[in-house]
Amino acid sequence: MTLRFEQILADGVAECSYLLGDDAAHVCAVVDPRPDVEIYLETARRFSMAITHVFETHIHADFLSGARELVERLGGQARLHVSTEGGASYGFDHEPVRDGDTFTFGSLRMKARFTPGHTPEHMSYFLHDGETETPWGVLSGDAFFVDSVGRPDLLGKDETEALTEDLFSTVREVFMALPDDVILYPCHGAGSACGPDIGDRMSSTIGYERRFNRYARIDDLDSFKQAILGDAPPVPTHYPRMKTVNAEGPEVLGNLPRIAPMEVARFAEATQDGAQVLDLRDMLAFGAGHVPGSLNIAARPELSVWAGWLLDPERPIHLVLNDDRDLPEVLRLLWRTGFTDFGGYLAGGIGAWREAGRDLAQIPQVPVQELKDSTDLTPLDVRKPDEWESGHVPGAQHAFLGELRDRMGDLDRSAAYATYCASGFRASIAASLLRRNGFAKVRSVPGSFLAWQNAGYEIETPS
Repeated sequence: MTLRFEQILADGVAECSYLLGDDAAHVCAVVDPRPDVEIYLETARRFSMAITHVFETHIHADFLSGARELVERLGGQARLHVSTEGGASYGFDHEPVRDGDTFTFGSLRMKARFTPGHTPEHMSYFLHDGETETPWGVLSGDAFFVDSVGRPDLLGKDETEALTEDLFSTVREVFMALPDDVILYPCHGAGSACGPDIGDRMSSTIGYERRFNRYARIDDLDSFKQAILGDAPPVPTHYPRMKTVNAEGPEVLGNLPRIAPMEVARFAEATQDGAQVLDLRDMLAFGAGHVPGSLNIAARPELSVWAGWLLDPERPIHLVLNDDRDLPEVLRLLWRTGFTDFGGYLAGGIGAWREAGRDLAQIPQVPVQELKDSTDLTPLDVRKPDEWESGHVPGAQHAFLGELRDRMGDLDRSAAYATYCASGFRASIAASLLRRNGFAKVRSVPGSFLAWQNAGYEIETPS
């Protein structure tokens, strides 16, 4: 027998799912799958195992659950298990999991442990060799992370107080009660907003976290509340929507979302009717020329999160790709935060648009050298609050990108803004968003704060 244990990272949403089982018994389970489920089917085939069970640790807020999609792709042969502790209810067929339930896959045994706090129904899974009493590992979901713990404030103010108390108890009485050598496997890595300051490592041990995890070391409730709520990052706008969709049960597609190619004339008609246009090229290509009114989010893994923040899920999305062959990966990234309604993509991309003689809009790029010497440009920092507080361009204004739509009333539409972030990716998103909303003099800064630092220029910190 070989224990097969695969941690599968969905970049962008920084989500870790797991496939684990016994290749001698040819059975395995998947925990917290993403919607593009081919990777689980392929991994199970590679190890000659059948996926017989699919588990969710909790109702996710940050990405679209792939549990129903995976069960459907398996012909309904796998069981879908969700926690019904904490009063949780669902709009789809499932098998309930309660605290203490056990599941066996050959010589691997999984034991459910109720770990509320991040959500009321949250369940973690302890991993055992056969009938051994002490687990060797724990799938902690969003209850406990490397260097962090799950945030308790995603269900709103009315729920936060009770969930914070539950989380404190979960950390102290469940996780800190485990032996030091138990291996911790969380549902998220660095970059997720499901917990404050999640560490870069993809796993840890209880002993390491006992010594170095700031939140695990706090031993009184009031201090814990102050730390966890004070450190929590801004809540992405798509989290409440994803929570609702995942509880009701995401639509099963059976494949990637459907989208058709559009010739230039049809694409132009859609834009004239106010279509939601997403340009997926990098900032320099976008700035040089784009379909007027486009939002620019480059086709990087972070596309999932920023699409969630900024796109309207009630309107079809029209795509402009760097290369038409990029379409499958782009659809996967957008699907992960629940986008499945597409109006079409521009066949031949911006080259076809240009050759057809259509209007092109531009957003000028401002190197840091020019920004430093300019007396007309106002630097606009769109990074997260903690990034801003660690140091910024002197004289800059701050408007976090995720909140920029709501902050536009605080900005001067006649001013010449130069948007910057850490390296330029978010700066271009911000510039395109401002331009689309009537800011005529907007610029973006390639290289952004990283280039500013490397050029040796002065950095200002809040007083």
